[in-house]
Amino acid sequence: MTHHPLIQKLNDLSKPGVLYEKLPDDAVRCHACAHQCLIKPGRRGICQMRFNQDGVLSVPWGYVAGIQPDPIEKKPFYHFLPGSQTLTFGMLGCNFHCSFCQNWHSSQTLQDDSADRSIQYIEEVKPEQLIAYAKRNGVKVIASSYNEPLITTEWAVDIFRLAKEQEIKTVFVSNGFATPQVLEYLHPYLDGFKVDLKAMQDETYRDLGGRLQPVLDSIKLAKEMGFWVEVVTLVIPGMNDKPDDLWNSARYLQSVSADIPWHVTAFHPDYKMPSGERTSAKNLLQAADIAQEAGLHYVYAGNLPGRVGSLEDTFCPQCSQNLIRRSGFTVLENRITAEGNCPQCGTKIAGVWA
Repeated sequence: MTHHPLIQKLNDLSKPGVLYEKLPDDAVRCHACAHQCLIKPGRRGICQMRFNQDGVLSVPWGYVAGIQPDPIEKKPFYHFLPGSQTLTFGMLGCNFHCSFCQNWHSSQTLQDDSADRSIQYIEEVKPEQLIAYAKRNGVKVIASSYNEPLITTEWAVDIFRLAKEQEIKTVFVSNGFATPQVLEYLHPYLDGFKVDLKAMQDETYRDLGGRLQPVLDSIKLAKEMGFWVEVVTLVIPGMNDKPDDLWNSARYLQSVSADIPWHVTAFHPDYKMPSGERTSAKNLLQAADIAQEAGLHYVYAGNLPGRVGSLEDTFCPQCSQNLIRRSGFTVLENRITAEGNCPQCGTKIAGVWA
């Protein structure tokens, strides 16, 4: 395993990290995610991408394993520059091992022998080149996604720093298994933080390779720090679709802020759950009803376009005016004023509109 050409390549495409502390005997403690791995010399963290080289934490840098411009709605962000072209990039690796992962070929590299190990997917690139590409394509937002962005935060910050100079907004599409240290480090450079809230049971999180509390804490802290936060729950029959679970999720989000948009999305069989039951429109409508009853202002249902009524649209929480009409990832109409208000009653609509 250690001599695999991909590991050698990844070791070459790395540089000393920032998010760690030095410990006795050349060990290090990584702060990029809530695992806070204690890594001894020559060893790798749980994500397999951050490793201890002679008492220094080496972190991924200088490549992408996926890059593509697409609409911000695909992330999904619905209250963040609607309809904007977003340049999304990703690297390899993850700090979880979700059995339903849709990007497992890249996220589970080095963790799962059946994940892709070929070097051909790695494209060496400098931050300046990514920003130049974004500028050429009139991109308004840059997103770190596909794999877990927290484990490659130093790389993202080097890109986002340049993006800010060009007035390009920046977002993370994350599982939210963060630390206060990583959010503080991101704070000057990150605008939006999309978090997957996978369940409200710690036991479920442990099966996926994490814990629930750090995710809840990160949603709250990110909101307090002024990031624009949206939350997604992939509703999986038999795992997190019980009314109690959905109530607990909705109540927690409402306790942080009723203005956090919550997307409940449909599961389709993938990775280690090829025979899992698909989420029905009825499941999503039930979840959305619960969210609205819990007092959340902006509730969306995704992955089943045309089958969830008006749950793709944004409504004014005050006068119920339809403000943004969508079909799938396409914005059909956006009536929110340049100042971010409802044109009918003047209510301020939470989000990043300009």
